[in-house]
Formats: sequence, C-alpha cells, structure tokens
Amino acid sequence: MTGQIIKGIGGFYYVKTPEGLFECRGRGAIKNKGIKLQVGDRVDISEVELSREARDRGYQHEGVIEGILERKNEFERPPIVNVDMILVTFAGRDPEPAFAMIDKFILASEVKGTEAVVVINKCDLLGDEERSAMKAIYSGAYKVIETSCVTGEGLEELKSILQGKVAAFAGPSGAGKSTLVNSIVPEAGMETGSISGKTLRGRHTTRHVEILETEGGGLVYDTPGFTSFDIPEIEEDELRDLYPEIAKLNGHCRYDNCRHLKEPGCAVKEAVKAGDISAVRYASYKTNMKEIKEKRRF
Repeated sequence: MTGQIIKGIGGFYYVKTPEGLFECRGRGAIKNKGIKLQVGDRVDISEVELSREARDRGYQHEGVIEGILERKNEFERPPIVNVDMILVTFAGRDPEPAFAMIDKFILASEVKGTEAVVVINKCDLLGDEERSAMKAIYSGAYKVIETSCVTGEGLEELKSILQGKVAAFAGPSGAGKSTLVNSIVPEAGMETGSISGKTLRGRHTTRHVEILETEGGGLVYDTPGFTSFDIPEIEEDELRDLYPEIAKLNGHCRYDNCRHLKEPGCAVKEAVKAGDISAVRYASYKTNMKEIKEKRRF
C-alpha cells in the first residue's frame, strides 16, 4: 500500500492512504541504510495488527514503512520533500517588502523545479495604486494572488489553486503566513489535548513539520521555518534562466553570452527602460548576481 507521510513525531510516522490514516514505524532495513524519512515522503507500507496503544491514541490503522519512493524535490530548511508549489508570501506593508530577499524564495523554488505563486498579503493596508504597482512587479512572470485575512480577499482563490497540490508557504517574517494557514485550514490554530485525526496537530512544546488539509482538498505544509533563504547553489550564467521575464530575451542581445549587466546592446536593459520588465525585478537580479559573485570569491 502506498501513502504519504503527513507528520513525524516521537519515532512515529503518520501516513495518509486511500484506506485511511496509519500510525507507522520505519522498517529496520530503512534505518540501517541511513535513509531519513521526511514529511512529504511517498512510502510503501504494510498493515500490521492494531495495537492497544495505537487504538488508545485514537487510530484505527497501524503499519510499517517498507520503502520510500523517489523524491520529486527536497528542501533542507525546513526539511520538506515532494513540494508541488511554493507560495512566496510577503506583506504589502508592515513590514515593507524587501524584493531581493523575496526573490530568493522564488529562486529556490525555480532551482527545485517547483511552481512558484506570489502572494501579496495584507492588501487591506494598500491603496489601489500601490496594489497595482506591486502586482505589476511579478504579474508578467508569475501568478499573483492578493490576499487579506482581515477582509477575506483572495482566500477562496488561494484554496482553489491548492486543490490537488502539496504546497508550502515561504516568505519573510511578518508576512502573515501563519494567519493565512489558519484562514484556509480552520483546525490549524486549534490547540487540543489529543492529536486531531485530520490535522495531526496536538499540544506540543516544540513545533514539528506537518501537512494540513485545506477546506478545498489541497495539502499545505505547516512549518516552523521557511522565513529566510541563502542564494541556492547557482552559477552566474544560470541566474538569467531563473528569472522568466529575463529568460525570454536570452539570445536577443548583441552578445550571445550576455549577462544583462554592463554589456552594450542588451535586450534586457532595453526592456527595463521600456517598462516591459519590472525595474524592481531587474534590481533584484543585479543584487542576487552580485551575491553569487561574492560567494564564489570565498
């Protein structure tokens, strides 16, 4: 039987399957191979007789993890795998957005082959012109959703795009990621004496990575991290391919290997002057290129 680990705590792994939720332990052979099971892993399990302890904890199924399926992708901080979508979230105001930092989350998503969606939160604090200008920074390259947990704007759209996806919120501190999770997964903010069968959330002093199910049927990682990123291991000549609006113009410059910085006859710089590429995104590109160069020096 195949399922997905949606939480791991205290040596137990909770595996969601078509037959229901299984409380599992890893087979010794997996541990002996040095394989570390992660939340999000697709695994093969075999059912065992339900123990009294598992029954007392409220579970109807118990199993043993026999093997792990190949991972689609893997993130180190926090340790999550098999992510379909990264919801790169920042506040339109309070705190003010730092776009070079925000773009690091997008770059990490691009490197891992994960779909990136930009979420501009706290839109109730912005005027119409501010909102339009902020949305225009990314709308040529990514899907942009404007949200507010105060007015409820964008929450239904958020639930809709999550259907059938395994997603994670990422973004700087203060962006309102936890509030958004609580808004689309009502059970997420509840503290209960025992672990909920749906969310597997309980009264723990330490937060653990887990997957929560949204009202619309999507799956969302609830993580204690995902608030900062270093530039992933990217070469200087790779960065231009990771900005979709810039990548479209690769090969249109005077020089085939143009890095779109100081070279004459650069189609990207012309597009920025014409307003076809956001000046904010281009500034982010230059900032992140500089960081890559400086890392290589050391």
